[in-house]
Amino acid sequence: MRDRILATYRVETPHSVEHAAEVIAGEQSCGTFVRVPGETSELRARHRAQIESIETLGARGAPSLPGSRGPARSGQAEYKTAKVVISFPLENVGTNLPTMLSTVAGNLFELSEISGLRLMDVEFPDAFRERYPGPQFGIEGTRKLAGVWERPLVGTIVKPSVGLRPEQTAELARKLARAGIDFIKDDELMANPPHSPLEKRVEAVMREINAIADETGKKVMYAFNITDDLEAMLRHHDAVLKAGGTCVMASLNSVGLVGISHLRRRCQLPIHGHRNGWGMLTRCPSLGMDFAAYQKFWRLAGVDHIHVNGLKNKFWESDESVVKSIRACLQPLLGGYPIMPVISSGQWGGQAPETYRLTGTVDLLYLAGGGIMAHPGGPAAGLKAIHQAWEAALSGVPLETYACNHPELREAIEKFGRLSSPGAAARDGT
Repeated sequence: MRDRILATYRVETPHSVEHAAEVIAGEQSCGTFVRVPGETSELRARHRAQIESIETLGARGAPSLPGSRGPARSGQAEYKTAKVVISFPLENVGTNLPTMLSTVAGNLFELSEISGLRLMDVEFPDAFRERYPGPQFGIEGTRKLAGVWERPLVGTIVKPSVGLRPEQTAELARKLARAGIDFIKDDELMANPPHSPLEKRVEAVMREINAIADETGKKVMYAFNITDDLEAMLRHHDAVLKAGGTCVMASLNSVGLVGISHLRRRCQLPIHGHRNGWGMLTRCPSLGMDFAAYQKFWRLAGVDHIHVNGLKNKFWESDESVVKSIRACLQPLLGGYPIMPVISSGQWGGQAPETYRLTGTVDLLYLAGGGIMAHPGGPAAGLKAIHQAWEAALSGVPLETYACNHPELREAIEKFGRLSSPGAAARDGT
């Protein structure tokens, strides 16, 4: 099947599942709502999508999505669900990543025969390796640049999200670098605004980071948000590179596959991929796509890091879903394409033991905003507390036990450990 694209869907329909699958296969390949001249049997045999398997899952009495139309018959409709695997000829698409996305996740979501549809996974033919180089740095390259091994990279996000002038951002970066942080990133809302032009921010921040690196030998990785029009992104990248920066960030859903792919071919730095907007693609369980499919497109396009949320986060996502996302990132794609999962959202040291227990990996970028900045002892103590939490996790010592001899961790537990609701986590986390 290496000359075919495999897409796995969760389908809900008031029709027979077989009929709905045939409609999807036809709509997303050579067919339309009616047979047209030129759609010969030979053409269909060569270019039509094929149904590879159908696994019945169950049924429900009401549609998950509005607008579906069932068979023309009286009586109460039954909405059947199934796992359906459909294959598409590579010849229809070529090694064209945007068109592949249109093929496996295009107009099919709008079909009236469908009352629910979700892309669960996708398998790329080997031919995509020849066109898309994938992550340039990945996990190992990121670790080498940051000088961090055998533990997660620990970082934070510049807060307030917007409003700081370049000099204020640089002062914050200086304090965090002095504290020994591994990684800092711009917020996704902070790119190139009038109050903090990116080139001035890069100049101010890197002046501090470079000076501290000269003193200590440790250079903080700062992900500057270069999200912008295509040519502007390239100019921003060049400014970061010239200033001695070691990372750039882009909002994936805003700049798209073409933007990331083009940036990757010019980029000389790791690309930190922020998935803001992801919720509108996945939050409805009967619409959109799973992260297992989503992250594969960005890995091929060339992202080195990608956000996966975090355990006990401030958003809607369950811990089980977050763990699945982390594992998906660490699974080889086409034999490689390594990418570093970025844990964020309401994190402090308290989630470290469970994160390690459930994932079994330290190949993570562990970001905490309020968990560092709002620590009672200040940012340096907040950072130290997270390191202590990970030390406890890796050694298998309960967090409370480890905190007995580590005051920074004890203070973090006293402040953040009482948080029990997502709303509380949102106020103190990031």
